[in-house]
Amino acid sequence: MPIENHSLANEFPEFKDRIHELKQDNMHFLRLFNEYHDVDKEVHRIESGAENTSDDYIESLKKQRLNLKDELFSILSAEPA
Repeated sequence: MPIENHSLANEFPEFKDRIHELKQDNMHFLRLFNEYHDVDKEVHRIESGAENTSDDYIESLKKQRLNLKDELFSILSAEPA
């Protein structure tokens, strides 16, 4: 089974330019963006078999990734100032 790519650019291709802009201009967005990608990388390592862990741990990581994605989407979809 192929592992899905959950990069933010893949999740929200319609916001590609906005993501780039916010990464440069919004430190809160940048922190969340980096945290999202760190969690996503860890999930990917586990799902690819490079790292073993408990089901509870991987589920907690996936929930964390989803919460971060929701928060990032909220910022992305807000009207620019």
